[in-house]
Amino acid sequence: MFVNVKNIVKKYGNQFALNDVSFSLKKGEVVGFLGPNGAGKSSMMKIITGFMEATSGEVFIDEVKMTSTTTEIKKQIGYLAEHNPLYLEMYVREYLLFLANIHKLTKKDVEKAIEDVGLKPEAAKKIKQLSKGYRQRVGLAAAIMHNPSVLILDEPTTGLDPNQLVEIRSLIKQLSKDKVVLLSTHIMQEVEALCDRVIIINKGEVVADESLLVLTEQQVQLLEVEFDRPISMEEIHQLKYLKEANNFSEFSWVLTFDTSLDMRASVFDFAHDKGFKILQLTSKDKSLESLFSALTT
Repeated sequence: MFVNVKNIVKKYGNQFALNDVSFSLKKGEVVGFLGPNGAGKSSMMKIITGFMEATSGEVFIDEVKMTSTTTEIKKQIGYLAEHNPLYLEMYVREYLLFLANIHKLTKKDVEKAIEDVGLKPEAAKKIKQLSKGYRQRVGLAAAIMHNPSVLILDEPTTGLDPNQLVEIRSLIKQLSKDKVVLLSTHIMQEVEALCDRVIIINKGEVVADESLLVLTEQQVQLLEVEFDRPISMEEIHQLKYLKEANNFSEFSWVLTFDTSLDMRASVFDFAHDKGFKILQLTSKDKSLESLFSALTT
């Protein structure tokens, strides 16, 4: 089982939500799909599930092209939306049995999903009586109940306590052995704990697509520096090995260098030669969070 996303463009009026996005997903890996708010993540996931049509481009589930009318291939997809829609007046088991009837599943399938996501103690309650974490589990149970080949999870661990997080992480890892799993979250610790690969999207375009190990071990150095007066973008780009510069206040910059060399001395020399003073200089860890910030600021 694989998913191929080819040259997807999505426009709302004259504005691009997605601009020529391509990537592939395969069975056996959990792929983190990251990006700031408004980057195009939700639009991309809705297009993959067939809920929304792209302006142009194609999505293939195995060899079948996804469209809004391809009912059979949609049966292979499980989707947990960010704002988990539930019928609050229904009981947990009643709600899952209702969905099971749509999928032509048995009560045994429902009980297995309840067991898998740890819902058994709450299964006799109304959904409105559940905490946010348990409501999230109901949504996850609904997404996996029909044993889909492709699992799209938008913020699946929202509202879970630390013990629940461990259980759901373990379940997602287990499910990924024979499924394609695409997971979107803003919690970098979840990505580091769960994902084998990371796709980062910014302003509708893919800015990174690497294994988590490669991404966090790239030859990249991040420095946060504050000067005593403003400096222009043209001047800052005179620094050797500078890959990217983000000016986040009048005097402060986050500088990304494409080198393993310690660039702090070079920044000090640069400031001295230009007649600047450095008020603060901090080397930032090459964590996923700092890389995400550098790529999407």
